[in-house]
Amino acid sequence: MNVSEFLERNFKHFNAREVLSAAKSYRQFVSAEGNGKMMVTLAGAMSTGELGISLAEMIRRDKVHAITCTAANLEEDVFNLVAHDEYRIIEDWRALSVADEVALRDQGFNRVTDTCIPETVMRHIESKLLVLWQKAAEEQAMRMPADFMFDLLDDDDLVQHYQIPRENSWLAAAKDAGIPVIVPGFEDSTLGNIFAARVYEGKVANHQAICSGTMQMERLIHWYKDTSPNNPIGFFQVGGGIAGDFPICVVPLMMQDLKLDIPLWAYFCQISDAVTSFGGYSGAVPNEKITWCKLEPEAPKFMIQSDASIVAPLIFAYVMEM
Repeated sequence: MNVSEFLERNFKHFNAREVLSAAKSYRQFVSAEGNGKMMVTLAGAMSTGELGISLAEMIRRDKVHAITCTAANLEEDVFNLVAHDEYRIIEDWRALSVADEVALRDQGFNRVTDTCIPETVMRHIESKLLVLWQKAAEEQAMRMPADFMFDLLDDDDLVQHYQIPRENSWLAAAKDAGIPVIVPGFEDSTLGNIFAARVYEGKVANHQAICSGTMQMERLIHWYKDTSPNNPIGFFQVGGGIAGDFPICVVPLMMQDLKLDIPLWAYFCQISDAVTSFGGYSGAVPNEKITWCKLEPEAPKFMIQSDASIVAPLIFAYVMEM
């Protein structure tokens, strides 16, 4: 049986039922009849978890129409593209001792759960980006963080270093499809730290190379305003944090601060392992977003408390089997 048949036969209750319901609703939302457009947000380390294998195909099949991600997910998609075979997998990562961690550090690895990213790939990508940053800073031509990475994907010299098929890169798929990639909080990433260091030491002339978060929000306003007259817009959130909170706020911004007559988000699904708690955002239930003028009260709403690296590919597979 295919994925759809498997889910429909077996996913009957609890989180499993929520997964199937969310997948069915997503499929309908982006169908010809639903005519919806979907924003997908990526927190955590989904790129290192190789979510790009399924997400890139979703983008190519016109099931994803905008991405908001942490800067870590932006850079780690490119790291994985050019250094995948140099990563080290630690199968018994829960058993690592402090001494084991020190050994990995001294060998030049940065661990993300069971996957260790080599420091060498970060310096390789830095050497490419430094030239682009310097040019943009000198010209005071602020650019989106993703735009610099798109330039890297056009770098013929980098192609020889690809260690996985380009088709497994969600960022490459987004570039090819021309969909917006919003990256709030760029400074909270390896490359963001490196950029700040190079400005500090004078190798990059100033901070005027990279768009601020508010400039990215303005671009998101334009995208939502241009898209919403003809299409309902949905929100598929992987994880929590800034990747989800930043873009969902564009609707109350437009309604309350710009006084625009704009439709709210019309579909919402979040996959998170965060526990619903007092004052917590990542585990907040969808209904909480209604009073903030983020979600239509009638919008389909799903909260799947599970591992996104397992659940998201299942939902994507279901959606693509339309």
